[in-house]
Amino acid sequence: MVELDFQKSGGLIPAVAQDWQTGEVLMLAYISPESWTETLNSGYATYFSRSRNKLWKKGESSGHLQKIHSILVDCDLDTVVFKVEQLGPGACHTGHRSCFYREVTGDGLRETEQTVFDADKVYQEKK
Repeated sequence: MVELDFQKSGGLIPAVAQDWQTGEVLMLAYISPESWTETLNSGYATYFSRSRNKLWKKGESSGHLQKIHSILVDCDLDTVVFKVEQLGPGACHTGHRSCFYREVTGDGLRETEQTVFDADKVYQEKK
């Protein structure tokens, strides 16, 4: 197994999820040694939730899993890019396909894409 440098940044490293076909950046999250191992073993993106302080398999609440197609590792072994197939309409808990749906303008932020699913309904049904 590839040994990543989790020590440099205090135990967690950034993981960028990118659509494996289009290159669209879907989200950024963090992985721990345990979530790294789970991702490699399961073939699905598993992150470490800093707010919940636990492993988080993307899609465990929404059903919108991220199937790993390939993984890129940077030169310092402290950042990864997951090339994923986004199962379900979106990666963002707000109902957007990508978490990067806003653009900085002179006046603040402007939404650049519409929601693709009703986040309130998806997450309410899973509670």
